[in-house]
Amino acid sequence: MKNFRFNFALLLFAAATMITVSSCNSDEEEEIEYDETEVVTVVESLDYADYPQGWGNYMQNVAQLLYNDSHLLYTSWSESYEDTGKSFAEIFKSHSGSGYNNVNECVDEIVDKMAEIANEVGEAKIGEPFYTWRQGDHVSAVLAVESWYSWHSRDDYTNNIYSIRNAYFGKFFGENESASVQQNSLASLIQQSNPTLHTKVVNAINLAANSIQSIHNPFRNYINTIETYNAIEACAALQTVLDKELKPAAKLLSEESLDLMIANYVDNVVVPTYRELDVKNTQLLAKVNAFAAAPSNQGFELLAAAWMESRRPWETSEAFLFGPVDALQLDPNMDSWPLDQEGIENSLRSGNYDNEWSESDSDEAIEAAQALRGFHTLEYLIFKDGKPRKTSK
Repeated sequence: MKNFRFNFALLLFAAATMITVSSCNSDEEEEIEYDETEVVTVVESLDYADYPQGWGNYMQNVAQLLYNDSHLLYTSWSESYEDTGKSFAEIFKSHSGSGYNNVNECVDEIVDKMAEIANEVGEAKIGEPFYTWRQGDHVSAVLAVESWYSWHSRDDYTNNIYSIRNAYFGKFFGENESASVQQNSLASLIQQSNPTLHTKVVNAINLAANSIQSIHNPFRNYINTIETYNAIEACAALQTVLDKELKPAAKLLSEESLDLMIANYVDNVVVPTYRELDVKNTQLLAKVNAFAAAPSNQGFELLAAAWMESRRPWETSEAFLFGPVDALQLDPNMDSWPLDQEGIENSLRSGNYDNEWSESDSDEAIEAAQALRGFHTLEYLIFKDGKPRKTSK
């Protein structure tokens, strides 16, 4: 956890209600008292007008690195991975190399990562703020909410669940595209071999996504609510069905059908997602460069829209955080949280945007550099209180 320095004010509106819920992790019922509205307002200390030249330069630096990382991720999967002479897509589909020795190890990787992101969304992204709040540390609870500068948290978490859906259904679905089971997907195989389990998986995915969307927006203002608790429980239930039921069921499928499934998964889920991420970060970099050349309030609005568009393919990739994204540390490069706001503001004051690192650096130095780059640093530079920043105070 990074150290933060904030000025903050607490605005408390008590509207307490006593409810009784049953936890899926226990047979015992527990009473939870929650407040429908209890808002912590965290005020950032700097505005664009304080350091206009440096602000634009810093955004360019971060956007360039974000593009570099996303482009490397895409080309590692689609063209060439390090010095192997092959793309990671080829390696994974042939399950020969990079730690994969047979088809079942690839299937385990696919389902394990689906279960891991379900757990991360429920236990960390939603659960950590919720339980921190309930321990009485309301400021730390808000600071633990990912994407709270842009008020984009709910959609981020929902897109994480959609990454599981895409991996299961066998396609990267566009934002307004209706999701359906694709041929040679894991869903199509389970639908044929175990229709009851297929329905259970689909229902668990839908319940998790819908429960997250039921949390009032912005999540940072509605942490301690029954909707938050229900979302945590729904994600835990999704993780359980993926890990305890889908994973063993997949191992019963024929090797031939699993080979076809893996090829479809790579070609129609992973690679298209990373291609979209590459495209959107190319567009985001262009918007940042245009803003730096001619700053305006409209430019901030365009940046905000571009950031959200580039954020979606990243969040819908989190069900497959393995391979290059892990080995090359591209995940923490692009998506470290919590960010180091004090460090960001010091960079703005000093004009030193040294947030690159090398393998010879210490773990502490690498983490410090990663906390000053990526989506969330750019989010801080573009958004304030859920809206695009202004060029004047």
